[in-house]
Amino acid sequence: MRTRLSLTVALASALVLSACSGGSDDAGSGGDADVLRVATEGTYAPFSFHDPDTDELTGYDVEVARAVGEELGMEVEFSETTFDSIFAGLEADRYDVIANQVSINPEREESYLFSTPYTVSTGVVITRADDDSVTSLADVAGKTSAQSLTSSFYETATAAGAQIEAVEGFTQAITLLKQERVDVTINDSLAFLEYQATTGDEDVKIAAEIDEPSEQALVFRQDETDLQSRVDDALESLRADGTLAEISERYFGEDVSGQ
Repeated sequence: MRTRLSLTVALASALVLSACSGGSDDAGSGGDADVLRVATEGTYAPFSFHDPDTDELTGYDVEVARAVGEELGMEVEFSETTFDSIFAGLEADRYDVIANQVSINPEREESYLFSTPYTVSTGVVITRADDDSVTSLADVAGKTSAQSLTSSFYETATAAGAQIEAVEGFTQAITLLKQERVDVTINDSLAFLEYQATTGDEDVKIAAEIDEPSEQALVFRQDETDLQSRVDDALESLRADGTLAEISERYFGEDVSGQ
């Protein structure tokens, strides 16, 4: 009995070790070499959202990620998560790359690798349509701004002196703004223009622009230098053959890829 039990334990241990040690040549340390694991919100139109007719995950960032995967000959597998937890998931190796309009800034560059930019856009201060108290970023000082805590716009709002109301994303920020629970929200101009074009919502407006444009890119863990290099090559090819411009024009009516 003891011999049989020992043999059983040994076999079980071997199976566990085998399962844990496989995939040393994977795209990510916990992924599959033929699968590119991509994190995105799925609630941030027009960049990452579900088509209201088909419920299919789509959007500018989603299509760029799929095009990169196709260029690399890899299947793209999406994980949907809130923006405030998206970096923790990357660090925990639940996915290989983030595709969710992440702006490049010095603080993030200390912790993560970035691809070449695939979007260049401008930040804007959004207010209710009847609020004329904001005409510049400086005017948000002392006001309450709805922001995702890990967004670069959170840093912009904080530096400008705003009080922060934490939200999970753009839609919730606009809802709180219209309910007069916050005074402003700072976000991407492209997201707001698409929202207004889609909804026809005239209760909110762009009150001010942030002077310097921002660049958005795909994000990797610091140990993924090889994947970063291959993705950059893929983006260069997609830029050269017009794919990035075509995707961009479909969502925004112009090329915002920074070509």
